[in-house]
Amino acid sequence: MAQVLIYAAVVLAGFLAGFINTLAGSGSLVSLPMLIFVGLPANVANGTNRVAILLQNIVGVRGFHAQRMLQWRHAIWLAVPAALGAIVGANIAVELPEETMRRAIGVIMVLMLFVLLVNPKRWIQGKEGKVRERPDILELFIFFLIGIYGGFIQAGVGIFLLAGLVLGAGFDIVRANAIKVFIVLFFTVPALFVFFINGQVNWGWGLLLAVGNMSGAWAATRFSARPGAAVWVHRLLVAVVIYSAARLLGLI
Repeated sequence: MAQVLIYAAVVLAGFLAGFINTLAGSGSLVSLPMLIFVGLPANVANGTNRVAILLQNIVGVRGFHAQRMLQWRHAIWLAVPAALGAIVGANIAVELPEETMRRAIGVIMVLMLFVLLVNPKRWIQGKEGKVRERPDILELFIFFLIGIYGGFIQAGVGIFLLAGLVLGAGFDIVRANAIKVFIVLFFTVPALFVFFINGQVNWGWGLLLAVGNMSGAWAATRFSARPGAAVWVHRLLVAVVIYSAARLLGLI
């Protein structure tokens, strides 16, 4: 009976992570502690979590495409420099202590919170009529830098992708989420392969977690299609940023 409850808790954690990841970011702050709780070493939990993220984002991309929210051309253009940046970031990360990275990211999250609260309307509405059909050099460079961060450390990358897509490219927060999910999917394929060849993936727990993640992603894409969803997505993003900053700074 106890084992059944643990399985159910893993699926529930996956659902919350998938929903949060699809609409905001940092859902791994829910799923990673759960994987460690069931007995996986931290590095194996990190690799195993990528199984769920991969399947979650496949569902998310398909859901956003079905809702006609995903602009494929822009997504592909931005995913390429981001993936190149991630390769650079991954090589930087192996030389730096994790605690230093966590605290630096926590400070950045606090700054991001002010950006979210100062003018929430620009997150909800984007820059109507000003989104270019093809990204310019500056946008490509910004996503290369975000990619470096994503390779450097995964936690919170979705929030920075949203910032680039809303404040930089001019998308509203709902359409920005659709492109963000595609870019993270693009990141995750090579990352999962690296963890796999290094023996740091537990497929049993990963697939069980993925059941929840995929369900959460499906629910999130449905929620995004509802009228007024952008306001609630912005509120969720604010809550996630506050929680992420507190966790990364060691306040909770």
